[in-house]
Amino acid sequence: MNVKRIFGALLTILGIGGLIYAAIVFINVSGGARDIKTLVIFSILGLIFFIAGIGLIRTTKDE
Repeated sequence: MNVKRIFGALLTILGIGGLIYAAIVFINVSGGARDIKTLVIFSILGLIFFIAGIGLIRTTKDE
């Protein structure tokens, strides 16, 4: 097994988890500064992890 593919899959799963958590926070947001900050942080981190994981999976060649 290729370590890069496993790491890419792990990053993708973490990214999906972060985006789902951001969606839950978005649904329950009451307008407070702390809620907005949490929403932005988890959205950005989830998106970065998801894109990095997909990129690793796509660019790693099978051996």
